[in-house]
Amino acid sequence: MSPTSSTTSRHSISNALNEGAVQLLYAGGTFGCHGRPLAPISAEVFLPKLREILNSQKITDIAWLDNDLIKDSSQLTPADFIHFYQLVLSAYASGQRRFVIITGTDTLSYLGAFLAEAFAGSDVCLVVTGSMRPLFDADCLADYEVDIQSDAWDNLIGSIGIAGFGEPGVRIHFAGEAWPAQTVQKTHSHDLMAFTGHHRAAYPANSYNKRLTKSQRQHWLEDQQALWPQIEANSSQTTVYPIYCFPNAVSVLENQLNALMSAPASGIVMIGFGAGNVPYSQALAGLLEQAYQHGHMVVSASQCAFGGVGSDYAAGSWQYQHHVISGGRLTLPAIYARLLWLHLRFETPARRRQRWSYSLNQDTVVRS
Repeated sequence: MSPTSSTTSRHSISNALNEGAVQLLYAGGTFGCHGRPLAPISAEVFLPKLREILNSQKITDIAWLDNDLIKDSSQLTPADFIHFYQLVLSAYASGQRRFVIITGTDTLSYLGAFLAEAFAGSDVCLVVTGSMRPLFDADCLADYEVDIQSDAWDNLIGSIGIAGFGEPGVRIHFAGEAWPAQTVQKTHSHDLMAFTGHHRAAYPANSYNKRLTKSQRQHWLEDQQALWPQIEANSSQTTVYPIYCFPNAVSVLENQLNALMSAPASGIVMIGFGAGNVPYSQALAGLLEQAYQHGHMVVSASQCAFGGVGSDYAAGSWQYQHHVISGGRLTLPAIYARLLWLHLRFETPARRRQRWSYSLNQDTVVRS
């Protein structure tokens, strides 16, 4: 759908926006690239062009969050994630409730899942989107013309529409679908339908409150703002490490885990086969015990996009006897996001593990 053909969508968006402006935050990515080879358009050029297109389609109830961090999403770091968190948090504190973030697709699901963790318990409505093709025709070098074959415009106006209705929660919208952010994975590197997710979401999706009173909202904000100096300080030294299982000798895993023993207490994701199966050795079991004593949180995950991990197989269940935490049905981006937030938010390994257990206790969804 092009900007010249969507009367119905324009009307539905206008109706949705009548309760307050949607705050639009542009963070970079393919959406704002142009030329051959594709390269980012400077924000000074791109944003006025985008505003002009939105205005021409009568989508005017939009505000713009100032953002000086615009870069390829493959380059994002934990410090960048909390930069976007702080921008939205500041706007939320000023009374804004509806947000759309445009970012690159490489780490889109990671950013969405992180923001879902960070804003849990609030009534924010935040939609994260991007595109697989630029908004402007890359072959038209003389000017910036909207590419009618691109997915960028559809993804944007769909996200604005969702944000405009204001349903609390953090969602990812892509290719006509919207899912709770922590359920989403990128499953194709080139197709326009690059992402998929599901709606059997538990925490943090089930924590968003539709009826926060003014005092409840203020208490939530005060808690978040009081923690900001700690979160900012921790962002420069927080890392989540992946350990990915291949059909190698188990000594390869032993060496990888042993190399992390001197690192500060961190999150470690053990990405196993199938339902979380990991080759066993006495040395690896001993290293997992050491990791726990050191304060690391080791979480099991699956290389499969969906389904998660379980303890039905002896090949996977042995690790849980050595303080490994089950990732359950969480996606890899969601596990990364939760570990990152816990290490930013809580100072001790005991509090991080306690909070992970709390999150699991909020899982009221029956597996299917």
